[in-house]
Amino acid sequence: MSIQPTIFACGITKRFGNTLALQSVDLILHPGEVHALLGENGAGKSTLINILAGELQPDAGEIFIRGERIRFKDPHHANSLGISVVYQELSLCPNLTAAQNISLHRAADSGFLSRVDRKRLNSSAQELLGRLGLFNIDVTVPVRSLSLGQRQLVEIAKALTTDLRVLILDEPNSALTHEESAHLFRVVRELRSQGIAILYVSHRLEETMQLVDRITILRDGRLVDTAGRQNFSIPQLIQKMVGREIDHLFHREPLKQPDRARALVVGKLNDRDLLRDITFDLHVGEILGIGGLPGSGKDELVECLSGTRGFVGAVEIDGRRVKIRSTGDVIRAGMALVPSDRRSAGEFQVLSILDNVAAASLGKVSHWGILSRKRMKVLADTYLSRMNLKAHSVEQKVGTLSGGNQQKVVLARGLATEPRMLLLHEPTRGIDVGSKAEIYQILNQLAARGIAILIVSSELSELIGQCDRIIAMHNGGITGEYARREASEEHILASAMGSPDGSVSERTIE
Repeated sequence: MSIQPTIFACGITKRFGNTLALQSVDLILHPGEVHALLGENGAGKSTLINILAGELQPDAGEIFIRGERIRFKDPHHANSLGISVVYQELSLCPNLTAAQNISLHRAADSGFLSRVDRKRLNSSAQELLGRLGLFNIDVTVPVRSLSLGQRQLVEIAKALTTDLRVLILDEPNSALTHEESAHLFRVVRELRSQGIAILYVSHRLEETMQLVDRITILRDGRLVDTAGRQNFSIPQLIQKMVGREIDHLFHREPLKQPDRARALVVGKLNDRDLLRDITFDLHVGEILGIGGLPGSGKDELVECLSGTRGFVGAVEIDGRRVKIRSTGDVIRAGMALVPSDRRSAGEFQVLSILDNVAAASLGKVSHWGILSRKRMKVLADTYLSRMNLKAHSVEQKVGTLSGGNQQKVVLARGLATEPRMLLLHEPTRGIDVGSKAEIYQILNQLAARGIAILIVSSELSELIGQCDRIIAMHNGGITGEYARREASEEHILASAMGSPDGSVSERTIE
């Protein structure tokens, strides 16, 4: 390893008003190493990343690149010095093709996209995706038509078009499958072998421990520890991140009344593309999980039940047949949705916490069409009081909150509609372990009050730990159903891969 660090950030301090986001933080990135930056949401990771990317200026401290003191003028300046960032919330242009997005850095220096040889542009983009081991992404289609995981990989390929010295990956595999993550890890290791310094931010501690060389931990804006990976165990990492031990994320008690009334019945649901004869039910006070690999149909099922995808079939809520053709139909039927993509679908980033909580309940907080801030405040206080939300005030913009607190705002907005059931799509994606534990506890409390909860998640451990039953999907159909007491990752994954050994006929729940 070279003696001269690629980046040496020394004594970095940053304030936002009265909030001290970073206090005298040091970070050293060496050539040819993968360095993990860990901490809860709100620990200061994003602030430090934004400073290294030229998005923010530190109030104190210095940054050296290969021994030369640097003060970034803006993100373009940082990028010109070989620093590239792939953020958790993607920065792709949805109406441009994957190839055009990948080539944006080059296009900025060479002129308009219309003057570019599109055949060469497409070929170059496909070559870069090939480095990621992905050959099934159509680079000629707008990225809005790609899956979330595919868009994430396009973002990473876009970063590879620069003259990289430092690659910062902020939750790069939060939306990827195990196979896609394996491709990503191979690319990261190849870049490491080329002498590139990689700063890796992730809440997936098991995967992080397999990939990185060194680890830096932040808590409440302060540096807690920096050492080689071999110096930490996962329980030690969690304890250092949260300042306390979390013995168990999940505290789900078995249902005391397994034969209680059905809150949701879905019968022979089909769409035009993938879903076929989806049939299941959800009981009052039950937490039901649905899992599967990309392309299994679980995400399309969410779209059907949330009113954004057409389908045929029967849906009953509380014994009443309902038609779901829009998100308004969903709310009126008594169901609240917590979507997977908080930034684009879940919340209004530039609006306040108060505005976000009230957004789906305007009839409750208005009189003759005029919004009442007093009523909005009462509504927000009522539901946020259950969330342990960390914010300065309800007037704070949601976009300034950590990921876990943003998810709590979205959940409070759904609860403000007084739903009889919740539909949660990837509810803890990109959220730290402390916030996960809090959200799981909230879900347990809601279920105990009789709210039926449907969780659609890619995290098998989440489904097994939090759900009373788990349904596995494959190729548009249901292939397995498991009670929590008999569920295992091996059995569920087998069903998700279409194995007959995990078929629903052999493991149907009584």
